[in-house]
Amino acid sequence: MKKMFTAVLTALALTLTGCSGAGTAVTSTTEEVTLAADTPVTPLTVTFLKVGKADAAIIQTAEHTVVIDCGEKSDGKKVVARLQEYGVETVDYLILSHYDQDHIGGAPKVIENFNIGHVVGARQEEESKRYSQLTEALNAKEMTLELPASPTSFTLDDAVFTLYPHKSNDYSDGYDNNCTLAVKVTHHGETLLFTGDAMQERLAEMMDIGDCDLMKVPYHGREIANLSAFLDVTKPEYAVISTDEENISQTTVTALQAVGAETYITYQTGNIIAVSDGSSIQMTTEGIKTEETT
Repeated sequence: MKKMFTAVLTALALTLTGCSGAGTAVTSTTEEVTLAADTPVTPLTVTFLKVGKADAAIIQTAEHTVVIDCGEKSDGKKVVARLQEYGVETVDYLILSHYDQDHIGGAPKVIENFNIGHVVGARQEEESKRYSQLTEALNAKEMTLELPASPTSFTLDDAVFTLYPHKSNDYSDGYDNNCTLAVKVTHHGETLLFTGDAMQERLAEMMDIGDCDLMKVPYHGREIANLSAFLDVTKPEYAVISTDEENISQTTVTALQAVGAETYITYQTGNIIAVSDGSSIQMTTEGIKTEETT
């Protein structure tokens, strides 16, 4: 635990804007998200699925479930199977960091198989086969893609989720990646940060996001020029890299070692489980099945 939990967070106005026909224009009122200081602590569990060079994570509080990204199209069945294994019937929030196929490919399968409370995505324009399939799945459920235009918070049980949309509309490189919708989860004294595929310009926007206890490392562990500076200000105790052997950078691993982060990599360990009890995080791995290594 690096810091005391702030009991009251301010949720800024949530503006939902249209995106390639999948969104509607709605603005919520600004309100405070309050978690009483004496709120009972219940475990918060994150499952980082081994999905190659892709992202898929399941977050579970006492009574609620959040999914952040769903991997490639072929990974959708893995996400569905794990949710079913956990006995999940409703996904309260499906959060899509951005619309590259290795983040949204499996989303239609999740939308088709579960009750979905909200689907939240990055505020960017996209034209692709996988995005069209996502839109079709949403339309079939008569749902719209919610697109926050400013930092927005919501509470599930004893965890506060804050969404941080991108700030610029003119990135010089990696536009889709730099449109990443970052997610910070505050669970009493523990903070978890999910950075999608944020690249140099997006990381520069988030230098004031605060420190974290666990970070989902951006851009599948590839080298990013200012990653070391970002790690210096976020100070993760644990780091998870969701990637395959081909895409990881030793420079990134070295940068994590330099800040003392205990690093877990999905292609090496299989699925990774992080459990927060509000004052510490326990990390375990599930190993790699024999058929996946042959």
